Amino acid sequence: MKVVDSLRSLVTGLGTSKDKGASAEFVGMLINDQELSAMHRADWLARKVVDIIPNDMTREWRDWQADEKQIEAIESLEKAPAINLVAKVNLALQTARLFGGSILYMGMKDNKPEQALDLERVGKGDLQYVHVWARTEAVTGPLVQDIGSPEFGRPAYFEVPGPDNLMVRLHPSRVIQFCGAPVLDRRLATQGWGDSVLQVVYTAVRNAASAQEHTAALIPEAKVDIIYIPGLGEHASSEKGRQQLTNRFTYANTMKSMLNALLLDGTGGGPNGQGEKWEQKQISFAQLPELIRQYLQIAAGAADIPVTRLLGESPAGLNSTGKSDLQNYYDNIAARQRIELSPALHKLDEVLIRSATGSRDEAIYYEWAPLWGLTEKERADILNTKAQAARTIAGTGGASPALIPLEALSDALVNALVEDGSLPGLEAAIEEFGRLADQEEDEAEVEAAALPSPQPAPADA
Repeated sequence: MKVVDSLRSLVTGLGTSKDKGASAEFVGMLINDQELSAMHRADWLARKVVDIIPNDMTREWRDWQADEKQIEAIESLEKAPAINLVAKVNLALQTARLFGGSILYMGMKDNKPEQALDLERVGKGDLQYVHVWARTEAVTGPLVQDIGSPEFGRPAYFEVPGPDNLMVRLHPSRVIQFCGAPVLDRRLATQGWGDSVLQVVYTAVRNAASAQEHTAALIPEAKVDIIYIPGLGEHASSEKGRQQLTNRFTYANTMKSMLNALLLDGTGGGPNGQGEKWEQKQISFAQLPELIRQYLQIAAGAADIPVTRLLGESPAGLNSTGKSDLQNYYDNIAARQRIELSPALHKLDEVLIRSATGSRDEAIYYEWAPLWGLTEKERADILNTKAQAARTIAGTGGASPALIPLEALSDALVNALVEDGSLPGLEAAIEEFGRLADQEEDEAEVEAAALPSPQPAPADA
């Protein structure tokens, strides 16, 4: 027995067989790759939906935390022309969002793409290049079904086009697989790939584009001259009559251009004593901009991108800043960086660190750079707040002793100011001039050295 809970009204037909929405249902209609490519190439809104989030996820990139020489080596390798990591990751994310998936291949010095990569044997200079292929270019092997394998659920291998149109097999340990919109039903997922992000926003984007196109088509019809001609059908029934009509109103239009007035026959020579009648039809566009904006807002909501970011415009309305919407959006991007991008790049980062420095120092890590830039006033307020907090913790002596030793508090405050960039150049200045505690200690040593040595007391006579 099947029981379905629903709202029903026999009077209006809601929920019954007479309900006009009773026959509506969701049907899976996947967009083919050719249309996806055409949407990205031809429609500005579809292109923004695909590109904006990867651009925001990679535009500020990462801040490496390590020794200065280690940081220089890692960042230098990231920016190497054959690697160009930021651009390659951005391309991989955009391609995955457009086609449902992509792969990023790590080209190593051993030139053995079909063999498993042993991270412990990766040395300095081993990472040679990075390439990106879309799901449409890569062929995947069968999925790994061993639940004890770290590669469970991933393809056992990938194949990509190589020289002379021969397929080159890539071991999954050398490949980073990116997924578009995840397909949660494993029965429908194809070889670990996802859907295009345009799949779910297709209707919203199409309707927004259609609203713009139809509105643009109305512009030539904004002002149309209408002329009522007695016996038009009779005149148009013969070639001679059609030619006379053409000549008649070609001349009338010429006269209108010369005199800024339309001259018509009003002598009553037509049937029933009626002459030609002229009127003008005008279309009102007052509500159309708001209608277009509503369609764009629906598309922005479907894409999970604020209208201010999607359209690149300032928010409208009284006291509207759009700041909270953008902050929420950038918080979402930061969460996706931590939850999606960091795990995906883990294997690449391990190879990157070893190839740049020659070993794996466990102290090396990175943090995603902030996406929301602070104003100068906000930076000054933060600096002032930290300074006041440091004074409170340091105490004033006497009844308010320091909660933390001053040397420890000084080191922690310097580190905080260096990390958030409140005082640019502070770290270099500290290295050159030292901290105040070090200076006071040096001065005390100098003063002690300058004092005369104590003389022994004379012996009693």
